Formats: sequence, structure tokens, C-alpha cells
Amino acid sequence: MTAEQRKRTISDLLKNDGSVRVTDLSHLFGVSEVTVRAYLEDMEKKGLLTRVHGGAVSSYKPYYSMNLNQRLETNQKEKVEIAEKIAALIEPNDTVMLNAGTTTLLAFRKFPVDYNLNIVTNSISIALEASDNPNYNVILVGGSVNTKYQFTYGNDATDQLRRYHADKLILSVDGVDPTHGLTTYYNKECAVDIAMIERSSVCIVAADRSKFGHSAFAKISEISVADYIVTNSRPTDEAADAFAAWDVKVLF
Repeated sequence: MTAEQRKRTISDLLKNDGSVRVTDLSHLFGVSEVTVRAYLEDMEKKGLLTRVHGGAVSSYKPYYSMNLNQRLETNQKEKVEIAEKIAALIEPNDTVMLNAGTTTLLAFRKFPVDYNLNIVTNSISIALEASDNPNYNVILVGGSVNTKYQFTYGNDATDQLRRYHADKLILSVDGVDPTHGLTTYYNKECAVDIAMIERSSVCIVAADRSKFGHSAFAKISEISVADYIVTNSRPTDEAADAFAAWDVKVLF
């Protein structure tokens, strides 16, 4: 078992049990406790867990409490890899919807700057950055404002979205689970996400590996609405079989 495989196992244990102990992992992997602590330290730097005395706990609650800039720095390398794959799916003259999220923001930053694009988003950060490019026609949907995460939501936002149609939707989610579907921590944005799915021809879900097998607070939709799931690591065989059954293409 490689170091990366061991780290994936640690992530899976955290999702199932919420915590891990150094001594238990040392016995499980047949490696020293020093090596295990090095794994945990590296994973903590990437925002995948929070170390505590004798082990580590899941970092989902701390991640939920972070502001936008803090979340942008978490798992950034993985998110950039995903963003590059997503940008390769964008074509000239596309109308692209993007919901709010750090991965969608990074994906937008990888869009070809010389393409003529219509950008429709509820992300204030994306709208502000996109407006600097004269090749982009930018629409920020109105509504109530979440200042911490810089997105709009509510009936005004969903009513406005229903007046548009997009070629592609880039949808950032917090959970991808075959049983519980696509989920988000932010119930206030959930209706916006649903409206975007309904008004887009192609749904591209952006989710790093830490989102797989995880269920967040509010359900957006079944996974079957996705045309693509773009991630940074091969999903488990069980998840891959489920995605194939729904005809969802996985890019990793």
C-alpha cells in the first residue's frame, strides 16, 4: 500500500467514524507512529482533517466555519487540478452558469480569456473578476446576499435564473454520495443550485475526493442529473459502478 493509498484509507475512516488514532493506524498499516503522524500532518495542511492529541478528527465542521478566503486555501492544489479539467470543457460562445464555491471560482480563473462567453452566476467573487474581461458578458443574479461566502440567494435569484438558459453549468457541491445524492452545507443556496440545473443543457459537478461518500446538510439533487463529475482521484469501484449506471462521466 502506497502512502497515498494509506491517506485515502484515513479519509475513509474519518468519514465513517469521525476520528482516528495514531496507534490504531500504525497497527493497521504496519508502519511506525512517526510515519502516521507525518501522514496526518500532511493531510491537515490540505484541510482534510484536524489533528488532536493521539490522532485526528474530521475537518468538515472547521471547514464549514471558514470564510471564503480560508476555504479557497484549503485543498487548493486538488481544486486547481479540477479547475483545469473543467476549463477544458468550455467552448467559445458558451453560456456558462456557475454557482458559488471555491472550486467554481478557481475553474472560472482557468477559462480561456479570449473566448466570448456569457457568464451567469450567483457568486459575487466570480462576477467581479469576470467583469474585468471585455470578452465576457457577465450577469450576477440578484437576491439576498450572504456576505460571509459572497453569494446571492432567494426568490429573486431563482426567478431571474428561470429567464436564462446555459450551455453548461459548473456546480460546486459539498457531498457526492450514491444514496444521498448531491448535497450542500448551504440550504439557502440549494434552490439556486436546483434552478441552475433545470436551466442548463450540461451539468458539470466539481468535487474533490474528500466530497465522495459524504453527505452535507441540504440535498440539491440526485447524482443522475450530472453529465460530468470532475474530481482529482479515481472513485471507488462501488461509486464508479453507480456513476456508470446513471451514465455520468467521471473525469479525474
